[in-house]
Amino acid sequence: AAQLGQKTACIEKRETLGGTCLNVGCIPSKAMLNNSHLYHEAKHNFAKRGIDVGEVKLNLDQLLADKDKAVTGLTRGIEMLFKKNKVEWLKGTGTLKSANEIEVSLNGGGVESIRAKNIIIATGSEPSPFPGFEIDEKQIITSTGALALEKVPEKMIVIGGGVIGLELGSVWSRLGAEVTVVEYLPAIGAGMDVELAKAFQRSLSKQGIKFKTSTKVVDSEKIGGKVLVNVESAKGGKKETLEADVVLLSVGRRPYTEGLGLENVGIRPDAKGRVELADQQFRTSVPNIRVIGDVTMGPMLAHKAEEEGIAAVEYITNGHGHVNYNVIPSVIYTHPEVAWVGKNEQQLKEEGVKYKIGSFPFAANSRAKTIDDAEGLVKIITDAETDRILGAHIIGPNAGEMIAEACLAMEYGGSAEDVARTCHAHPTMAEAFKEACMAAYSKPIHF
Repeated sequence: AAQLGQKTACIEKRETLGGTCLNVGCIPSKAMLNNSHLYHEAKHNFAKRGIDVGEVKLNLDQLLADKDKAVTGLTRGIEMLFKKNKVEWLKGTGTLKSANEIEVSLNGGGVESIRAKNIIIATGSEPSPFPGFEIDEKQIITSTGALALEKVPEKMIVIGGGVIGLELGSVWSRLGAEVTVVEYLPAIGAGMDVELAKAFQRSLSKQGIKFKTSTKVVDSEKIGGKVLVNVESAKGGKKETLEADVVLLSVGRRPYTEGLGLENVGIRPDAKGRVELADQQFRTSVPNIRVIGDVTMGPMLAHKAEEEGIAAVEYITNGHGHVNYNVIPSVIYTHPEVAWVGKNEQQLKEEGVKYKIGSFPFAANSRAKTIDDAEGLVKIITDAETDRILGAHIIGPNAGEMIAEACLAMEYGGSAEDVARTCHAHPTMAEAFKEACMAAYSKPIHF
């Protein structure tokens, strides 16, 4: 907004900028995923690569400090950007008093009222609570507590087999915990292509993570320093009690609107607590108040919120903005990584769309083989008549980076042949993407 010439203020109650993603979400979890993977590699795989390092020990305090260092550096970077672009940061909690007035309860004490021609609500989300579990962030934890455990638990139960649970479950599994994931649905990775979801679960199982799918969590109790979790079959019947030192609740997130004062301006959240959109320009029922990110409709992803924020400001400034919701990628930063964008097979079948599939395994990719990291595949789904790419699904090394090529192709309406006829450097993982596209309209060269 400031870059486009708007006089801009940002109300944030944390003492650091960056919201959930930077402070207790995407960023710290990726630091821990990276370092726990390095630890696991050093402990289990260095020797076969010809690297002898002696006894590998975990220094959890240093691992957490390294995570904090990454967070601090990036939050300070945002502060610098605020100063550079002359954005005023009001440290406190904002409450809407009217369509143009916000009352800010300052962290340092006192109240300040500000007036604005345009207001953007971007309050994000918070972990969803779960009946029968009292969160203390020590034994019964959310993703926030999972980023700051003081020791590696012997046993951890993860409730919810989605992105957050699988990423943080992977971290503590690599560091030595016995991890069991309990998921109500028949498969993990909600929204993931079924073929990839099955391969993903097999891979994580080989790493030592246990799964109880089609399982309903009933309640919990703490006894003798342990947490007992009562579960039963989702279809009814068999009941069981699981024991753990730590239980991670990762059953999703809910919009955060506490104290926002929506009722003061006549904005009513929907049944899920989301601030509803009145039009594609991100307006609420109050025209000069717009809403973006987790607190409104759509996937709760930082990059989706970023695109909406830019578009909302562009609509305010010049009347034009752009977000293509068909090209919002999703990534799970485990090992192997999983990434996808666009439609999966199940969705296209339900919509009655005729499609073709091209796939290529990393086992046939020279770069993956040379680094001995060849698990997984690239799967491309195209329109049967036009060859236009409708979806891309990747499980394997660097999937989170590779999915960007799919996004770019889809944004511009590219076909599988367009990608296949584009020269890709050799040897690279990206060649697997090219060959999957070749497979979609013809035949791959190397498989």
